[in-house]
Amino acid sequence: MQLADLPLVFALIGLVFYTVLGGADFGAGLWQLAAGKGPRGEAIREHAHHAMGPVWEANHVWLVFVLTVVWTAYPVAFGSIASTLAIPLFVAALGIILRGTAYALRSGASSPRELGAIDTVFSLSSILTPFALGAAAGGVASRRVPVGNAAGDEVTSWLNPTSITIGVLAVAAGAYMAAVFLSADAVRRGERELEDAFRRRALGTGVVAGAIALAGIVVVRSDAKPLYHGLLHGRGLAALAVSVAAGLATLALVARRRYEPARYSAALAVGAIVAGWALAQAPVLLPGLTVARAAAPHDTLVAVVVTVLAGGLILFPSLAFLLRLFLGGRFDPEAAKPMRAHGVPRAAHPRLARLSVALLVAGVGFTTVADAAWAHAIGVVSLLAFVAFAFPAALPPES
Repeated sequence: MQLADLPLVFALIGLVFYTVLGGADFGAGLWQLAAGKGPRGEAIREHAHHAMGPVWEANHVWLVFVLTVVWTAYPVAFGSIASTLAIPLFVAALGIILRGTAYALRSGASSPRELGAIDTVFSLSSILTPFALGAAAGGVASRRVPVGNAAGDEVTSWLNPTSITIGVLAVAAGAYMAAVFLSADAVRRGERELEDAFRRRALGTGVVAGAIALAGIVVVRSDAKPLYHGLLHGRGLAALAVSVAAGLATLALVARRRYEPARYSAALAVGAIVAGWALAQAPVLLPGLTVARAAAPHDTLVAVVVTVLAGGLILFPSLAFLLRLFLGGRFDPEAAKPMRAHGVPRAAHPRLARLSVALLVAGVGFTTVADAAWAHAIGVVSLLAFVAFAFPAALPPES
């Protein structure tokens, strides 16, 4: 592990968080579109809207983080990607803007017709955005983005078999995670009918997402052979195996109505896909451009690493606190009053919290103070462990 790799590791961690948390928000929008009419459909839409309320803006922090880190640490690669993939990135940005606007206008709708039109815009943009982002990722993964300003084809770079497959998989994965998360939220609010509705959706979309992923391997084999080889015959194979195992575990947990652990296994399944892509493509970032060659000067990389770690001291506690409030039912006035009788719920595992702080300190020290490759490797592992332990440590006791 070299200094040039550290910002990319940070960007991948941010991408995992955005894929999981932002993806679940996008998936909730899809379920609003497919909710149907009548009181039952309205209940599904309101439940999805209520569940997204406290976190939908916070989840976009990860997208801004990823773009900023890649732009600063790998400027040549960022310019090549942004110019060649300008169309899908513009479509994704437009979808995010329309989605946010529709969400903000929803509370001001004066008639059922206006509310229906706003919900339709919100739901369609919730499908369009993850597809466009997935298609852009497919263009990079299939090596259709050469180095240079708009050096690649601006249409076929993202409208190709690999990109379309990954785009569809992104939509399906978002719907899958949203159904799992919304099932857990329904249990917390005591809504048994909604729990059953989203449980069925979680099981169904889990099977569909798995089928799309398996079909995607066939597509990648014929359309992106280097990626296929890296996934099934290289370092990405372990991550692919983790994703399959976590996906099957999630289906089993949902079938047994154990939604809280299913949240984490579903997140692991999706996160492992991102990790597998990174491992399968390493050390190549773009065709003919390795990570080391794409990296900014040494001083810039050090500044990026220090800034990210310093910002993490503010960002992670803030998001962990938001997560504690949300999962503790603080945003559900009608739910679980006993758990809120004594104010903000405390962390369930104080020792785990102390371990998280120690891992963060170790990660900062080994990645910034030391210069040796082995020290950077220890630092990265410590930071990844911090990410893994910090969020469970912040959960309220009842979770």
